Amino acid sequence: MPGARNQKRLAADLLKCGQTRVWMSPEHVEEIEGAITREDISKLIGKGLIAAKPEKGVSRGRAKKIEAQRAKGRRRGSGSIKGSTHARLPRKERWMRTIRAIRDQLKTLRDEKKIDEKTYRHFYMQAKGGAFRSRNHLLSHMKAQGVLKE
Repeated sequence: MPGARNQKRLAADLLKCGQTRVWMSPEHVEEIEGAITREDISKLIGKGLIAAKPEKGVSRGRAKKIEAQRAKGRRRGSGSIKGSTHARLPRKERWMRTIRAIRDQLKTLRDEKKIDEKTYRHFYMQAKGGAFRSRNHLLSHMKAQGVLKE
């Protein structure tokens, strides 16, 4: 509709959208071109001869598919890795996981009376100093020292 440029501009303003989103009924071209005031355009909007097209969005379909694959363990090879090891799993996070597991093990052994308070404190402080790599390392160390029975 080349003659309805002004009407399209007014309609965009009234519909609070861009001019490219304004739809005008191709069957009522003359009636639309005859509308010259904002009030006329407003009436045509009310009649449904002028309307706003729906907004176009960016589909998340592909992104969701990739996420689902990642959840299964796909797309995680060396080519997909960005950032250092410690950017992906910070040193502190790793330390927290390790120390919590070790301290939990020590508390369990103490509560089950397998070690006394003095031994508990000794190994607790060693763990704090980073002497043990893991829960298993702690247990093997205790068995080697004869603190725990096999």
